Amino acid sequence: MTGQDITQKLWNYCHVLLADGMHFSDYVEQLTYLLFLKMADERTQAPYNQPSIVPEKWGWQTLLKKDGDELFDHYRHTLEALGDEKGMLGLIFNKSQSKFQDPAKLRRLIVDLIDKENWSTMSADVKGDAYEGLLEKNAQDTKSGAGQYFTPRGLIAAMVEVVNPQPGETICDPACGTGGFLLAAHEYLIKDPNLTRDQKKKLKDGTFSGIELVQSVARLCAMNLLLHGIGSQESEPVKVTDSLAADPGDRFDIVLANPPFGKKGAFTIVGEDGKVSKEKESYERDDFWATTSNKQLNFVQHIKTLLKINGRAAVVVPDNVLFEGGAGETIRRKLLHECDVHTLLRLPTGLFYAQGVKANVVFFEKKAASETPWTKKLWIYDLRTNKHFTLKTNPLQRQDLDEFVKCYTAKKRKPTWSEENPQGRWRAYDYDQLVARDKASLDIFWLKDESLEDSDNLPPPGVIAAEIVEDLESALEQMRLIAEDLGEARPE
Repeated sequence: MTGQDITQKLWNYCHVLLADGMHFSDYVEQLTYLLFLKMADERTQAPYNQPSIVPEKWGWQTLLKKDGDELFDHYRHTLEALGDEKGMLGLIFNKSQSKFQDPAKLRRLIVDLIDKENWSTMSADVKGDAYEGLLEKNAQDTKSGAGQYFTPRGLIAAMVEVVNPQPGETICDPACGTGGFLLAAHEYLIKDPNLTRDQKKKLKDGTFSGIELVQSVARLCAMNLLLHGIGSQESEPVKVTDSLAADPGDRFDIVLANPPFGKKGAFTIVGEDGKVSKEKESYERDDFWATTSNKQLNFVQHIKTLLKINGRAAVVVPDNVLFEGGAGETIRRKLLHECDVHTLLRLPTGLFYAQGVKANVVFFEKKAASETPWTKKLWIYDLRTNKHFTLKTNPLQRQDLDEFVKCYTAKKRKPTWSEENPQGRWRAYDYDQLVARDKASLDIFWLKDESLEDSDNLPPPGVIAAEIVEDLESALEQMRLIAEDLGEARPE
């Protein structure tokens, strides 16, 4: 069976459980627990013959031997017990709970669907693709909110391709969601036919590092990575913590990230006695250029910290990071001076499940201290103006980014824009031009919107309506931000 076949088989069963009140996201989570137990059991058999990392009392075979209420209770106790374990077991099962209402449906999922497949003998591509397919279907269920963790795979592939990771480099995503960036980088590296045995081993343990705030999402990420051959019981590639809380001390060659879009949100500081000492809205860190409650601006600063000297980053940021004043201006000026901010990709609307977002990808390299600015020229590719994508009917594909990748990777970059070709999407701005702009704004565009000039060339009504909604929601978010900065309470 192909990954797509398995995805469809597992997804079809989800609709049986929907009648029991189980949501899509709950179903994917329950599958994660059961798949892990099944694969752990498979590794104890020939040809692997490895000792099981799951205590025998809670192993897969014990689930197969039970039925009815006895199975129901045993499954619940299994999740509770494994949640107290260390390593990958603890990461997968921490705070896990059974969401099944009917023992017969749990039994059917175990016996008829999961036990009938030998997951360990499948290639990483097949079982990994199957799980990725489930995560994507889960993201499409907008009611669950899972889509906020899902970045379009075509965009991720293009970002990884231009950043061009090499064997031996360390790669981090400080807001890893379900692991899309880490997996794309792994897929890019594993295609190298000249990889040595040691390099392949390091791809499993020691290359990838993900941080995720939400336990249930980190669980999905860990399983996603494991199914693709990354991580083990002894090596956890994902940590559950607040990335922004402190400098972790680790430094990486590459950071790839799409940090959460939410602007603000208080975080809780817990004392050594386990009691909440206070709640704060902004992170005060010595390594940050400015103190702000804007999460994206904080992530930009945090990612700068995470990079080794000459390390490179590709980060998805909403438009407000490009033009916001105050701390935003301070951070942009510092970033342009202390790093080589060489490329900006303006993304079209309709890419993300979070509505009202106009986003970009900023590419930069961290440099050593210098009196003169490291940014000499910022190249901007406008993939937004006169481009119309939707999540379902016209989703962004990797080939839609072909021209951008070609422009980015050219040995000698040449603009496609000129006075003779005013519709060119690739254009450069010098450092002096950037810092002379109001608030050092990087929100730069030059193409004419054809739909404003030619009423016969309007996009479909559905696209227009979606863009109006996105513009209004984006404007509302900006007004909320201004109200908060003025000390007004945020409306619920």
